[in-house]
Amino acid sequence: MAVPAALALLVAGCSSDSLSVDDLREQGSITVGFAGEAPYSYEDNGELTGGTVALHREIFGELGIDDVEGVQTEFGSLIPGLNAGRFDAVSAGMSILPDRCEQALFSEPEIMYTTALMVPEGNPMNLSDMQSLADSGARIAALTGAIEVDYSNSLGIDVTPVGDPIDGMDAVINGRVDAFALTGVSLNHMANGRPDAPVEVTESFVAVIDDVPQIGAGGTVFRLDDEELRDAYNEKLAEIKADEQRWLELMEPFGVSINELPPPDLTTEALCEGVPVTDE
Repeated sequence: MAVPAALALLVAGCSSDSLSVDDLREQGSITVGFAGEAPYSYEDNGELTGGTVALHREIFGELGIDDVEGVQTEFGSLIPGLNAGRFDAVSAGMSILPDRCEQALFSEPEIMYTTALMVPEGNPMNLSDMQSLADSGARIAALTGAIEVDYSNSLGIDVTPVGDPIDGMDAVINGRVDAFALTGVSLNHMANGRPDAPVEVTESFVAVIDDVPQIGAGGTVFRLDDEELRDAYNEKLAEIKADEQRWLELMEPFGVSINELPPPDLTTEALCEGVPVTDE
């Protein structure tokens, strides 16, 4: 496999040169980091797939970059791995948050999402949202570095970080936690894939922290020096988002609905600045 251009630069002496579209065209591929979270980016029978992967193959293909290759790592290691040159971009539907924007560049929003809870069958603690978790003293699992960990810390919820979604689901099945918090799309995909598992998924909800609804949106992540690459990506992304049917054709096979298409007025600039976003 070809060595990612970013890694070659790092080995050559930690050069600050940015990674360009031309570099990747010459290389013929881009290597993305992913955390194995379905339906965004994961491996199926050894093949990299998912909604964000489909989006990436479409966009990078239009930029003349033929192959999208993957390196799997824990969610909390994605941005550090990107900045260390292990891969050229992050494909994980990662939440666009102010602290992350200080560490890396985000594309414009690609997908909206809300949180849900995976709970034991029958939902014995009657859990429904983050406030119900805090009020009940429930123990939860959440992906290391994911927004649900931040929500839990803000509300004083006992949270156990896990390295990948399967660990979170298993923690619920084995009784180590009372719930696993993740995006509703991901949890439903997991539950549908294991119909015999003694779990269920709550209705999705918008987390409320300090009386502010946390409207989440994710994007592709690039290194701070790779602004030209990010801008070229955004240009193609804008064309796809402007055509609802085209966006849906890429995402719907992975269980993503038109309800998850970000509205045109939702921007990465606002999300990076921490401007409160509502669903009104």
